[in-house]
Amino acid sequence: MSEATSLPRIAVVGAGPAGLYASEILANRLPEAQIDVLEALPTPFGLIRYGVAPDHPRIKSIVDSLHQILDGGQVRFWGNIKVGTDVSLAELRQRYDAVLLATGALKDAALAIEGVELAGSFGGADFVSWYDAHPDYPQNWPLDAEQVAVIGNGNVALDVARVLARRPEDLAKTDMPGHVLETFQNSPLREIHVFGRRGPAAVKFSPLELRELGQVPGVRMVVDQRDFDFTPHELEAIAANGRLRQAVKTLEAWRDAPQPPTASAERTIHLHFFWRPERVEGATAVTGLAVRRTRPDGAGGVVDTDELATWPVQAIYRAVGYFGSPVPGAPFDELRGVVPNAGGRVVDESGAPLAGLYTTGWIKRGPVGLIGSTKSDALETVGHMVADLASLPPAPDRSSDSLTRLLAQRGVRPVSWRDWLAVDRAEAARGESAGRSRVKFATREEMIQAAEQGT
Repeated sequence: MSEATSLPRIAVVGAGPAGLYASEILANRLPEAQIDVLEALPTPFGLIRYGVAPDHPRIKSIVDSLHQILDGGQVRFWGNIKVGTDVSLAELRQRYDAVLLATGALKDAALAIEGVELAGSFGGADFVSWYDAHPDYPQNWPLDAEQVAVIGNGNVALDVARVLARRPEDLAKTDMPGHVLETFQNSPLREIHVFGRRGPAAVKFSPLELRELGQVPGVRMVVDQRDFDFTPHELEAIAANGRLRQAVKTLEAWRDAPQPPTASAERTIHLHFFWRPERVEGATAVTGLAVRRTRPDGAGGVVDTDELATWPVQAIYRAVGYFGSPVPGAPFDELRGVVPNAGGRVVDESGAPLAGLYTTGWIKRGPVGLIGSTKSDALETVGHMVADLASLPPAPDRSSDSLTRLLAQRGVRPVSWRDWLAVDRAEAARGESAGRSRVKFATREEMIQAAEQGT
């Protein structure tokens, strides 16, 4: 049996960008610490692997830097471990001096309109998880609509619209597994309608994502001239924000460009600004989306008008944001979808810090900001943890193999970093034979088998 160590022992729950950036900062601040990263999936990288569209290799290049964090040796990867099922949070706290929660926000935020529960009404996050081959999602998806609506004015809405509009032969160049590609090949889709309740001067799109939408081969972009009658307040907002200026410039270019005949386009994307979703039409399945026209209120918001319209669509994708999931055993704010905290220190109902328990990333502050913003977020949390460690009582069971023994007793087979490298090689080999960079495994069983065969 191993002896207890006096070195700081830290567990990080979640191997996405938030957890791994925090682990890197911890490793630099505390080079003597033992840092274990626990992940519910058999794979690391979280949102980068299962939340980024497969036709975005430039964003997925972030995997290279995250790979280096886990490949250095000080930060250990424990995949296929579900906190709350395989091991409880209380059991982790018995074995580590500090536990950092970085589980992100994976669920779709709710959209409270009539008919949202009808068949054919989908969460954008669920759709992204499906086409990214998340192993905990069904492999089937009903891409049988000729017209669809996408609700949202952010990058996820653009991802959904762009992937839906892609030619199957272009998607075949990505890491999508065969069952996803086959579904896209059989899609009869012709029109995509993207709805946002605010105007072009308030979009959350990044300029690059927006430009890429208009560069999809075979796609015709349509915007409404009347959406560009900017108020003085909107003009000030555009002038003050370079990102917004670029986005508006792209939209105005589409407005002013000669429109090719509808018949010349394989698919058409309509960007509808100043329309608020009011009701999903249909008895048992989606047959349309009723929307209400809005207008600027002169102070940065919008108000409803009396104008109503209904668009005939057979599917709706709700891309109105993400929402965090509770971490079993930790406090949770059901309204905001976050773990309550003060600067990353998890707090109880009275606001008092829970010694040795911390949080970072979207589960700390909500699903706002780009991937890179998790670094500055992690700096705050890690700073407080490092300051606290000297006064925190040591964990009762600090032996270096304590977690290993507990999992073995329960018959839980963790996926190590070495195992993941075997999975990584196997996916790359599958891609090479298909002329692609990689082809993902779509099930836990496939990944575990590849790990066992390759190590």
